[in-house]
This record gives sequence, structure tokens and C-alpha cells, in this order.
Amino acid sequence: MRYLAVVLSAAAGVQAARQCSTTTGYTHRVLDARYDGPDVDKPGSDLATISVSLGSSTTPLYECVAQWPESWKGFHNVTEKLIWSDCIWTGAGSGADKSVAFAVDWNKKVVYLAHVFACSDREGTDGLATGTLPLSELDCDYTEEGSAYCIPKATSSGARPDLRISTVLAPTAPDANTASCSEISEQYQSWTLEKWHRQFVLTPGSFEPKAGTDTGPSFSLKSLGVNGVTFTCATTSAPVGPFQGECKSDVTKAAATFTFDPKLNILTVKQKWDCGDSAALETVGVGYMQGTCDRGFNSDVFTCSSEPVLIGTEAL
Repeated sequence: MRYLAVVLSAAAGVQAARQCSTTTGYTHRVLDARYDGPDVDKPGSDLATISVSLGSSTTPLYECVAQWPESWKGFHNVTEKLIWSDCIWTGAGSGADKSVAFAVDWNKKVVYLAHVFACSDREGTDGLATGTLPLSELDCDYTEEGSAYCIPKATSSGARPDLRISTVLAPTAPDANTASCSEISEQYQSWTLEKWHRQFVLTPGSFEPKAGTDTGPSFSLKSLGVNGVTFTCATTSAPVGPFQGECKSDVTKAAATFTFDPKLNILTVKQKWDCGDSAALETVGVGYMQGTCDRGFNSDVFTCSSEPVLIGTEAL
């Protein structure tokens, strides 16, 4: 697999939750990094694959993978937003986060990290922290097959460089019932995606779902930028991708739609907030979905699901 790998280790060790009243944030150590361009052994392939492994000093806790066309450089070609990707818990350790995501601006060689966690000092609430890491010094070369790759430049002794990334707690989200558009516009917008569900028929020997059988995705979204806003989302278009869908919420001021490209596994979410007399406030987020698809017993029907996924919006 072609990848950019980044291994991080929490300096304070694994906790059951994190404090949300801290002003110091959280520091992580980056142990390794790698970027690989399209695989020259696959004619027509234009995908760059990015992989991130987060953990303790010795044990990976989260594995993160993203793919996008190399020419996109980490940004969606239509919305021009960063593409966020989920980091999947390995099952080792207890973990300190509910969901973790990363994104890469390959033009600027910057890694973005965001994580959601239960607040140990605010029972029943979640915190969001974000951070960035410039990959300023890289050694880039070609594999024996001719594919491009980059890794962090080693120290003068040949050791891996001591790279660290710090995340800073985002301000507490305003309440949906009282928040003004001015308050919302100043808040970093993101969502936690849950209950991902998609089904299709895949006949033996085929690599593409049988025509007309793909249901498209359904899922729920919980806003991390406005407290108390939850969406229920379902595909509304015909069973031919890219899929279009609508998201409903009990908060009348909030509305959302989505597009899912099953070829690239790219999900685009657009949320609008009714600002009354002024223009609606729109927020766009893009995520690379890695839902696991399992075949039913003695069946050609595959059902896809996912753990909670964090989808960010702008650069941090």
C-alpha cells in the first residue's frame, strides 16, 4: 500500500478521558512519516495514499488511512476543502479519544490533527482539540519500481528526527437555541459521524457493486461547532453514484445535505444555518470514508458500517 505514515505518541500516556478546562492542550510525538505517490505498477492509477499511526511510544493505538487523486494535494477538487480521514482504534490500550482524524496539505507539507474526547472535568460533554505539524524537511526519492516517495530527513547521526505536534482545545460550542450567526461563524465547525450504513450486491469475481443495488449511505451527524444540533441523514437520489442525500434536524434553523462518491469514498457535507434576514451561514466538510463492508452469510449482499468518524472543515 502506498502511504504517508505518521506515528504519534501521547506524552502524558493513555487516559480514560481528557480535561476540558486545560489551557495547555496535548502534545504528541511524531515517530515516523512517509508519503508515496501513485503506484506505477498500476497503469491509470493516480491515487496518493496517506496512512497515519498514532499510539504510545511502542504500541499503535490508532491507524489512519486516506486516499485522494495526487493532483488534489489533499484538497477536494470541487469544494477546495481539506479532506479529513478517520483514525481507527487498533484495540490496544484504552485510548483517550472518542474519534481522531487527520488531513494533509501536500502543497505546504502540513499535517492537521483533530480529536474528540470525553471531558473528565465536565461530565456528559465532549471536547475538541486541533493542531498542526509542518513537515518542513523531507527526503524525497523514487522506489525501485519508479514511484515517488518522501520521508522526514534523518538527523546527522542517522536517527529519526524528534518531531512533535500539539493540539489546542477549541472554545466551548454555543447552544443551538441561543447562538447567533456571529457566534457560530467564529466557532470551528466539525461533526461526529455515527451509524454509517450502506448496502450493495457484489457478485463473485466482480470489483464493482451490481448496477442498481447500491443503497447509498445513511448516517447521523452531531455538530461539534453548535451544541445540541444532530442530523439524521439518508440518500435521496437514485441508486447510481455519486449519491445525493438530505439531513434532517429538530433544530429548525439548521439544514444539511451531502454527496457521496463511491468510487473515491469521498463524503461531502454542507450545513446551512438560517440567519434570519441575513444570508444563510454555510459550512462545508469533506471526509474520506473507510466503512468496513462485510458479506452476509451465504449471500452476495455486503453491508458497510463504521465507528464514529470526525469530519473537519477548514484548515485549522
